[in-house]
Amino acid sequence: HWLRMPLPFALDHINLWLLADGTAWTQVDCGYGNAATRALWEQQFVGSLAGAPLIRVIATHYHPDHLGNAAWLAARFACPVMMPQAEYLTAHAIAGEHSGYGAAPMSALLRAHGLSGEHLAALEARGNPYRRGVPEVPLSFQRLATGDRIRIGANDWRVIPGYGHSPEHASLYCEGLAVCISGDMLLPRISTNVSVWPVEPEGDPLRRFLDSLTAFAELPDETLILPSHGLPFAGAAARVAQLRDHHAARLAELAIAAAT
Repeated sequence: HWLRMPLPFALDHINLWLLADGTAWTQVDCGYGNAATRALWEQQFVGSLAGAPLIRVIATHYHPDHLGNAAWLAARFACPVMMPQAEYLTAHAIAGEHSGYGAAPMSALLRAHGLSGEHLAALEARGNPYRRGVPEVPLSFQRLATGDRIRIGANDWRVIPGYGHSPEHASLYCEGLAVCISGDMLLPRISTNVSVWPVEPEGDPLRRFLDSLTAFAELPDETLILPSHGLPFAGAAARVAQLRDHHAARLAELAIAAAT
């Protein structure tokens, strides 16, 4: 089942995926953790779920629109949260503003690259926006790792890792259904966000992102891609080629700008 929930951003929606799992359900991603989204979830408990329980919540990665209601749903149904270890630990670091995460390290990184004092002040005034979207961070989890297979109902889903957008993004591929829940790694119309963070100031997340796309390019062409934003589509290899061309063009523009 395809659930679309609103987001309080310019990117105004997220797609969530509810999978039949015997007499219960598995939920993949869970929306931004605010009152409006939780009110919609209350409707889904009697609507799409038809009163049946969730037996697990899978978070593809730590971002608020994916993890925001995970702890809340897990507490309601006494079920585990499944996610990659790097995503779990990063969620706690950002929520607690430690281990190199938070407004102060980000301001220092941007100041070193020439951001104006006015914009730095605006950034620091935001506080910790992550906690607004993830009011409760899960305190335990079941680990997802590269190549893991998860039995959901009558089907096996394989974890495809992704890097660059987040530390250890987990997409899910079911060969039997010819379906891939791509999360934020493969979107139909835009590139996912790829950013350098102060905790790894000399990192190369774009290279990791582009390298990660190889696994999606190798999926059969008829595979239905279920993205977190935008409409489902087929033709993963063609979309990967478009994304690589897009980033190559943007890097060329940067090289020209840096040389002038």
